[in-house]
Amino acid sequence: MTDDIDPVSDLLRFGWEEWVSLPDLGLPALRAKVDTGARTSALHAYDIETFGPASAPKVRFTVHPVPGRDDLIIPCSARIVDRRTVTSSNGESEMRYVIASTLRVGEESWRIELTLTDRSSMNSRMLLGREALKDHITIVATERFQQPRLSYDVYTTSKVRQHAPNRSLRVAVLSREDNYSTRRLMEEGDARGHTVEVIDTTRCYMAINALSPEVHYDGKRLPRYDAVIPRIGASITSYGTAVIRQFETIGTFCVNGSDGITASRDKLHAHQLMARHKIGMPNTAFAASPKDTDSLMRLVGTAPLIVKLLESTQGKGVVLAETKKAAQSVIDAFRGLKANFLVQDFVKEAAGEDIRCLVVGGKVVASMKRTGAEGDFRSNLHRGGSAKVARISKEEREAAVRAARAFKLNFAGVDLLRSESGPKVLEVNSSPGLEGIETATRKNIAGLLFDHIEERVRPTPVRRRKAPPEEGAP
Repeated sequence: MTDDIDPVSDLLRFGWEEWVSLPDLGLPALRAKVDTGARTSALHAYDIETFGPASAPKVRFTVHPVPGRDDLIIPCSARIVDRRTVTSSNGESEMRYVIASTLRVGEESWRIELTLTDRSSMNSRMLLGREALKDHITIVATERFQQPRLSYDVYTTSKVRQHAPNRSLRVAVLSREDNYSTRRLMEEGDARGHTVEVIDTTRCYMAINALSPEVHYDGKRLPRYDAVIPRIGASITSYGTAVIRQFETIGTFCVNGSDGITASRDKLHAHQLMARHKIGMPNTAFAASPKDTDSLMRLVGTAPLIVKLLESTQGKGVVLAETKKAAQSVIDAFRGLKANFLVQDFVKEAAGEDIRCLVVGGKVVASMKRTGAEGDFRSNLHRGGSAKVARISKEEREAAVRAARAFKLNFAGVDLLRSESGPKVLEVNSSPGLEGIETATRKNIAGLLFDHIEERVRPTPVRRRKAPPEEGAP
């Protein structure tokens, strides 16, 4: 098979309708009408939308490859070659985008140009014009299917994923910060030919209705994104997760869902969720307004103890009480501020170190050991801690994966302590930073995340239904 035949040694016989495929677009089986009266070929497309830089514009669109199967949707994207006016046989003119793709027929393939238009009323989802036929086709106008037949069944099996190309995606990063993580996601997406846009979560607003839910931004409806990467700050968790729920309602793939982010931000909810899934963690106690501080402390163990605000981040609001009296004072102080807090057992053997496991798509892809600054029991890098690559045990790996799965997070930083009784999960972070772990491990974490996104947004097989009968088929 060759990519460019001009001409082939033997003329191909075409009837007035043939089975073809467009592998560049992930369309392994299409019925095409052969029309020598038309100059340019045409492909059925809808939801046509341009994206990318003006110097190299692209178009994304979706295709119903099987007539009568509106439930079968194949998303496609391609570079725009041209935009031209096409006049149909009935005299109507339409401005269409023009793309290029490989046409495959039997064992032969060559490049053609295609215009994008709505052919939903026609049995043939594609029209082959004379420019695509060139000099190596002979037309048998009274016959059909002179070339090998294909089948729509390919769309109802796992083969539809095998045929899916690495198409250009449109990805939104929900973030209010221009930091290392945001820049790396943009760099990696751009390097792969995707369009990555940073959206300030607080400037989004929503049209909430049953038939056409929308997300608007700066006075305009946001376009249809293939994926959303939430980087929601702790201070806007409530509104940020509402925006994510709206994207979920629309049907956009969100790397981390609203429920998982909400649960991870509420430390009480997070610990209850981990306990439900039997994930090892330090002994923990909580009370809204305990009358007896000693009783609360006894639920956890003896001093030293950790007293932690429910919504603490980056080590803020976390206090080590080395004695019983100190713990009583801290608890009384937090209660006086009407702050919600947890009391936890202090894992002495961790010695101011923890392990950050980065989980992507249900796998630990990197891990690092974080060590607190001198005199600080907290190992957060934001507080002056240091990090280096770490080898983790099978038990630690399984704990990290189970924790991310419990929160239904596709992208998570799982922090755990090494204790005498095994790994203890401290926290599950739904917006883990990339700088520390990429620096420590020298791994392209942003690339691994895009690998997962590309896999998740590829077309999936649909339930088999009887295809419409072929006219004149034996």
